[in-house]
Formats: sequence, C-alpha cells, structure tokens
Amino acid sequence: MTVRPMIFGVELRRRRIAAGLSLADLATLVNYSKGYLSKIENGRQPVSVDVARRCDAELGAGGALVELASRRGRAGPRPDVDIDHDGEAWVMNLGANGTGWFAPVGRRDVLAAGTASLLGLSLTSRGFAAAARQDDMLLALRALFVQVRRIGQMAGPSVVLPLLIPQTRTLRHLAANAVGQHRDQLLLLAARYAEYTGWMAQEAGDDRAALWWTRLAVRIADDAGDKDLAAHAWVRQALITMYQEDAIQTIELARQAQAEHRAQPRIRGHAALREAQGHALAGDYDGFRRTLDRATTLFDEPSAHGVDGLVLGSSTVPDFVTVVEAWCLYDLGRPRLAADLLDRALPEIAETNHRSRARWGARLAMAHAAVGNLDHACALTDDVLVAVELVDSATIRLDLRRLARALTRWRTHQPVRELQPRITAALHIRERHPT
Repeated sequence: MTVRPMIFGVELRRRRIAAGLSLADLATLVNYSKGYLSKIENGRQPVSVDVARRCDAELGAGGALVELASRRGRAGPRPDVDIDHDGEAWVMNLGANGTGWFAPVGRRDVLAAGTASLLGLSLTSRGFAAAARQDDMLLALRALFVQVRRIGQMAGPSVVLPLLIPQTRTLRHLAANAVGQHRDQLLLLAARYAEYTGWMAQEAGDDRAALWWTRLAVRIADDAGDKDLAAHAWVRQALITMYQEDAIQTIELARQAQAEHRAQPRIRGHAALREAQGHALAGDYDGFRRTLDRATTLFDEPSAHGVDGLVLGSSTVPDFVTVVEAWCLYDLGRPRLAADLLDRALPEIAETNHRSRARWGARLAMAHAAVGNLDHACALTDDVLVAVELVDSATIRLDLRRLARALTRWRTHQPVRELQPRITAALHIRERHPT
C-alpha cells in the first residue's frame, strides 16, 4: 500500500463525514459501488482522477481532491502530523538518525505530500465507539501519559514526540464517539497530551510549534468545559518570552494567566512565579518579592496539589517555588543566595529526572561560578553535560550557553579548559539537524 492512496482516503472520508453523507450516499452520487469507495477510503485501492473529480464535485472540495489524486507523494521518512481545524498542520519529521523537527504546512500540502497520522486515522467509527465504551482504555491511556512524561525526563524530544502526537489524535477520535462524562474525560486527557507535546516542541527548539500545540490543547479542553488550560496557555507563552529575556512581555502574559480566576490555584501559582521571573529580568526586586509571596500562598492551598504526571506544570521538582526564587535571585545579581537555595533543592530532585537536574544544575553551576567556586562549578557542569546529551533540550542549552560565557573568564583554569570542548560540542548538537 503506497502513501498517496492512504492520504487520499483519509481526506475523502473527512470530507464525506463533514458533508453528512454515508458511503452509500456518496456511492449513489458518484455512481460507484460502496465497496469500491470503501477500499479507496481505507487506502487499499488507488484512486483515479475521474473518481476524484466526481467526489470533489459532490463534496464541494474546490479541486483539493483532484489535486491530491494528480500529484505524486514524495519519498522520504513518514512524519507524524496533526491537522488543525483551521486548515494548518504541523508536521514532525523524523530523520534517519532519530532527530526530529517541526514544519508548518497547509492542509493541501500536507495531504499532497503523503503525510498521515501514524495511529488512529484508519480506524473505523465502530472501532472507536467500541473502544470508547471501555473504561479500561481510558485508564490505560492515562497510565501511558504518566509513563511518557517520565520518559520525557530521561530522553530527548525526538524520542517523546512520536509517542505523544498519535496518542493525542487517537484520544480526540475516541472522544468524538463517546458521550457525557466519558467524552469529557477523554477530551481532558487529549488536552494534557497536546499540552505536553507543546512543551516537548519547545524543548526541541521550535517555539512556533510549542504555541500551536498549546492553543490546540486549549481548544480541546474548552470542548470539555475545562478552563484551566486557557490560563496555562498564558503561562506557557510567558515561559517562551522569559527565555527570550523579554521582561515586559513575560510580566504581561503572566498577569493574563492570573486574571483567570476560575483557574486552579496551582496554575495561578505558576503564573505568579513567571511574573516574578519577569520582574527579576527587569531588575525589580520589590516586584519579584511581592509576586513570589503571592505564588507561595497559591501553592500552599490544598487544591494546588495534583496527581503526579497529570498536573499542569512542573511535577518533578519537590520545591518548585524555591528553585524559581533562586533563579530570580541570580538574575537580580545575588548569586550567593541563589547558590545556597539551589544547593539544598537540587539533591531533592530524583536522579532519574535528568531534564530537571540538568536545568537546575546548570543554573547552580552558574551561581557557583559567579561567586568564584570554580572547581565546584566545573564538577556541576560535568554532570549537566552528561544529562544534556540524554535529554537534548533547547532551553537547557540556553542556560548552558550562559554558563559557558561565565566560565570563559577563567579559561586558563585547568578544569575549565578540560570542559570547554565538551561544552562546545553540547551547544552545537541542534545545529547538526534542522529545527
């Protein structure tokens, strides 16, 4: 079975269902048998331009089906794709070496290029409905999500994203054939998958993809009547502007999130922390301290605690408020205080959470380098470099670049000289494949 027949079949089915037609109805309109059209939709039968033209006319496709039947699918690795209802898609290309990158394309380009979701699109509605009736399916997919987030602490985006994208799509299809509370639970879980996909996209170095997936998560959650993700989306955008060192935008976006009073205290707490980081970037100590106190109050509320793996925001750092406080203090020119806080907090992060340990270890190394504890800073950097090779994080590399600049002041110091080639190599990992 070639790629092009499958893609044509997926688009034909989508348009037929959108038009409210059964296979039998379309078969009557185009004067082909129901069985023949079924084979086309399932990718088992190549489509002729003639059939494509008839289907295009009856479904009002505006030439999209004809174009798809006329063009050849391109060779190469088959990517994962999620098609937005507004007509834009984000394709995650998987290279032969296991690396991945996102690219935005239009709906027609996606379909003509021979791309499809690797899971779920060829399932029939009956198959989805049967699965949706099984509570065990929902429990299994929730458990899988928890495990994928754990994998995300130990491996890079190219490993995690191919697990997240098809599962998100599968859950949306399951929800489309479910009703009531079960439907809402499936949608909420799909939203969590999409939100985490956005975070992994940011870790892969693609901010545009991160925002696209975050917006998709908001739409999915909104369909289930959940408003938490709408507030969390502002927090996610503030994280992006924070890494761009845009203090004003970080503060404004974080305040937007806090204005969502229906959101859970935990999410508003994360928003307050992000605002504190914005104030720290701007050098505003009083603003930082004021919003940090607000975040502490919100995180102290009993309802701010959730089930590990399903909560929004960081769940791998036991005292997240403290580590954010430390980083703010570093940005405010108080590295010794930052080092003291992070020295106590870093050992509390599990050894298997490589991503979190690398992130906060890099920041701790910077703080120690800033106060002249070079040998300790180099030892910490050595651990960070090992973790960075495992998790391949674009955001951690930003911190690593700052750490490299900090250590350059002592480039004649032997431990620093020994680390420099490894730091340089780690900083150029992403440049070896496209983003």
